[in-house]
Amino acid sequence: MIRFEDILERVERTHAGTSLELLRKAYVYAAMAHRGQTRRSGEPYLTHPLEVAYILADLDLDEQTVATGLLHDAVEDAQITLDDVEAEFGPEIAQLVDGVTKLTRLDIAPEADRQAETVRKMILAMVNDIRVILVKLADRLHNMRTLMHMPRDKQLQKARETLEIYVPLAHRLGIGRVRGELEELSLRYLEPETWAMLEQRLADMKQVADELIGEVRNKLQESLEQHGIRAEITGRFKSLFSIYRKMQAQRIGVDQVYDIIAFRVITESVRECYGALGIVHAIWPPVPGRIKDYIAMPKPNLYQSLHTTVMSDKGHPFEVQIRTREMDRIAEEGIAAHWRYKDQGKLTDRELAGVQWLRQVMDWQKDVGDAREFLKYVKVDLYPGEVYVFTPKGRVISLPRGACPIDFAYAIHTEVGNQCVGARVNRRLVPLRTELKSGDIVEIITQKGHQPSRDWLAFVKTSRARTKIRAHLRAVERRQSIDLGRSLLEKEMRRLRISPREISDEARDGALAELRCETFDDLLAAIGVGKLTPGQYLALAVPKEVPAEGGEQAAEEPSEGILRRVTRALTRSPEKVKVHGLGDTVISLARCCNPIPGDAIVGYITRGRGVSVHTEDCPNLERLLVDPGRRIEVEWARDEHSSTFTVGLEVRTENRPGMLARVASVCESNKVNIRHAEADVGEDDEGLIYVVAEVQDRPQVERLMTVLRRSPGVHLVGRISPDRILGRHRRPGEDRS
Repeated sequence: MIRFEDILERVERTHAGTSLELLRKAYVYAAMAHRGQTRRSGEPYLTHPLEVAYILADLDLDEQTVATGLLHDAVEDAQITLDDVEAEFGPEIAQLVDGVTKLTRLDIAPEADRQAETVRKMILAMVNDIRVILVKLADRLHNMRTLMHMPRDKQLQKARETLEIYVPLAHRLGIGRVRGELEELSLRYLEPETWAMLEQRLADMKQVADELIGEVRNKLQESLEQHGIRAEITGRFKSLFSIYRKMQAQRIGVDQVYDIIAFRVITESVRECYGALGIVHAIWPPVPGRIKDYIAMPKPNLYQSLHTTVMSDKGHPFEVQIRTREMDRIAEEGIAAHWRYKDQGKLTDRELAGVQWLRQVMDWQKDVGDAREFLKYVKVDLYPGEVYVFTPKGRVISLPRGACPIDFAYAIHTEVGNQCVGARVNRRLVPLRTELKSGDIVEIITQKGHQPSRDWLAFVKTSRARTKIRAHLRAVERRQSIDLGRSLLEKEMRRLRISPREISDEARDGALAELRCETFDDLLAAIGVGKLTPGQYLALAVPKEVPAEGGEQAAEEPSEGILRRVTRALTRSPEKVKVHGLGDTVISLARCCNPIPGDAIVGYITRGRGVSVHTEDCPNLERLLVDPGRRIEVEWARDEHSSTFTVGLEVRTENRPGMLARVASVCESNKVNIRHAEADVGEDDEGLIYVVAEVQDRPQVERLMTVLRRSPGVHLVGRISPDRILGRHRRPGEDRS
């Protein structure tokens, strides 16, 4: 267990001459705040802030950041306010503590919204002071180290959140040391059997690997010295997570992963890096296409190194990374290695270039009102760009892999994106959905007055492009909804022979407040999309003249339809879904994603067809929910009677006899009824098995998929829409109901 004296010693060693009074004061304050509190492990709660503070001290951060590590949970878990912290430690530390404090007291019901708002607050706080995320990463790292004391459902939730948000954040900031440990810990809890298998595989290979490492290191060291290059050479296994990721990407088993050993060569200068690369290639032949120069073209997170993969004398491939000592420090510590605490968290121009994506987030987040939508886009933007393209004037633009000319256009300027009508790549006209490659020279053709297309959302990759397109389409849809709402309201008023002059300003404002509309345009837009009816407004604005919808009960409670009340579904899945905030309406489960109980779901208010229920990761939802106002909260209702739902599975296997029978046997042993099954052969001679089955809920599907993945000869198992399977054999015009 870390002692407070360990923290003091670490800070003294890296920041000689620094006063330690602030840390002593913070330690006493934290000890008093957490007095009597314990963790799930039974240890005193104070052990957690001590561990967090030591992680920060080990990253050579300043005493204000280390003090924040000691105090980071004081407001969240103790009876202490931010004003108390500011009074004791000043505004700088109070702002840091506030940046890492969860929004536990936020008045929003769903846990997903609370998490999204917390992440949004943290990301935006990073722009003002990067130390916020450094403290949060240290906090998450220690929580992951002690995750074994949490219930299984919490382990999965925290590990998934870590892998989706905190690992890419650490990567974006270049803190390889923290990122690597978070990856390993996440994999350990998300895929415990895979993690154990990989660990055993590396243990079995240790003796052979040690011999190879020793042989390569000695040979390379001798050759470098002969050429006058002094270098430090280390060899190691690649991380379990990187091996796992390769298995997933290439759909191979652990026995088919060969390049699991990597060497690091640390030189004194950039010139020696390139000299060492030439010597490595002179000794061992390089693997074509595996040489990467991140010194000449650094990664967005400031990472610099030369990478090459070569073949040993015995036919074993291995990777060599070559960089200077300073580059190695940046690779391990990232933005923390550039730290300048004398200016309270502000970064130099070079350092800001490494976190330029934060500025981009600040730009596009203004166009995103919904916190969960913001979180979704942040997850996309956190993965660093891997494609470097050029403007005609030679400016380098970094984009994510798979980006197209429209992403490039919005990276230049919003209006360039909005008015884009074509593109030239390397002086040739190309379709707008063309995937860009590193080195491409891109020129955008614009036309004044042109507007973005909804179809663009299907292939753009950057969050900036998505949010700007959606913001424009949302504005257009709102204008259309307002026009339609005005037309419907005027028609209803004519039918009831009500003159606009009969509705006073006070009556109108009272009705708007009751219906939770800030402006009259908001009311018209809500009527236009079907969230409200003209009768609901008129019953409140002129109640003596308008019969309330729904009879006497509705007259007594005219606004009940727009309050947070729950209605039952009236579709092919009766009483299975609850919808919050609408009156009786038709509800249907979307066929494109086929949600089943247990899936995270969201409702979409259609025009004239009620509410359509989709899974949160449905690929069509992106295009549909341009206007957040048409999103509505839905949830699965508790079902006392057993019922089944249809689900589709795609199973990729080795192409050999008996695989379809094996899949059918697994389904039978898991009490899953198969309605349809077929087998095919895909690319690379891979077996493809499609199954349409009846299940009760998501947990049953996940258990089935887990067993299938463990079956010999199975490469990959995933869910797809049953319609995609059954549609393979439908004749044109055949009924799909």
